[in-house]
Amino acid sequence: MIVVETTQALQAHVASLRRAARRIGLVPTMGNLHAGHHSLVALAREHADVVIASVFVNPTQFGPNEDFARYPRTPQADADGLAASGCDVLFLPGVEQVYPFGADAGVRLHVPELGSILEGAIRPGHFDGVATVVAKLFNLAQPDVAVFGRKDYQQLLVIRRLVRDMGYPIEIIAAPIVREADGLAMSSRNLYLDPVQRARAAAIHATLRWMQAHANAPSADWAAIEAGAADRLREAGLEPDYATIRRAADLAPARPGDSGNDLVALIAARAGSTRLIDNLLLAEDIPVAGL
Repeated sequence: MIVVETTQALQAHVASLRRAARRIGLVPTMGNLHAGHHSLVALAREHADVVIASVFVNPTQFGPNEDFARYPRTPQADADGLAASGCDVLFLPGVEQVYPFGADAGVRLHVPELGSILEGAIRPGHFDGVATVVAKLFNLAQPDVAVFGRKDYQQLLVIRRLVRDMGYPIEIIAAPIVREADGLAMSSRNLYLDPVQRARAAAIHATLRWMQAHANAPSADWAAIEAGAADRLREAGLEPDYATIRRAADLAPARPGDSGNDLVALIAARAGSTRLIDNLLLAEDIPVAGL
């Protein structure tokens, strides 16, 4: 596996791949990689000749009171894991490489509407930072295909919107959520959890399953299901930011008559100071068109 740390080195390598007519797959990450990330590399390998993974903790997607400073950084372990999982190129830049004019003075992209609800409402500016750094990575790596995990469901939709609106000739592939034995979605932030919080966090997936079961019942009451889900999370010792059922295609609120085949349940909840997100398509194992 080749490790490159500058944008110039990455661009030079990509140019050589392009001259050789190699199909490029990109897996953007923020590091502290786990089995879920490695599955993204494996999926990219199925769709590309060469897989580039980036490890970059992006400052512009963190709010002023969020965990940018303490976000776990494990570059050597990340490099070892990526090499073992079949990655060809690791892009490991510093902030000055991605933001040559400084993170606060750089150009920002904004995805209206979709980027301003749910996570975007709770974390103002978050998806501006996501859209900006992903666009930069697309420009640098020039991938034919890019793989993103479905755990960050709203992020996946934001990136699809970005690709379509900006005219990127890139296929976006959604990777299934990789879970622990008790259903907890794998996340770099799970390392923050103490044993009690970790046990409580399993209630997130259990609550999504509860929402799914009730939402697929005849005459489902979306508001009642959402309220019940929030109560279940609180009873488990978690503090929900939201537990909601939305249209899978655009995250618009579910309306009477909507089918479970077209809906997704989403949860954001805190275990102590650690904020976790997860989601579940209400038609389990039946993918929504385009996702």
